[in-house]
Amino acid sequence: MIYLIIGQSTGQSNPIMGLLPLILIFVVFYFLLILPQQRKQKQHRRLVAELQKGDRVTTSSGIHGTIANVKSDTVTLLIADGVKIELEKGHIVGKLNPGNN
Repeated sequence: MIYLIIGQSTGQSNPIMGLLPLILIFVVFYFLLILPQQRKQKQHRRLVAELQKGDRVTTSSGIHGTIANVKSDTVTLLIADGVKIELEKGHIVGKLNPGNN
């Protein structure tokens, strides 16, 4: 008995159609995870680069203070009368408006 019929396909599909779900998953991950994270990192780098003496800022640990000194990698914060702390610039997460205390 011969089961092979000439002219009939063997069930192989286009290899690109097999990769299409993986490509779609990558595109979704790019737009939902990677791109927003890159934007956030760019915004944080800009914030750190623009730090100046006298800016009111908040740190990643929730400490609010005024910048007393800016160095290449660190800042000195005045957090109370006569109380200064020095921390890395990367731990500054935001500037406060002048009206916020």
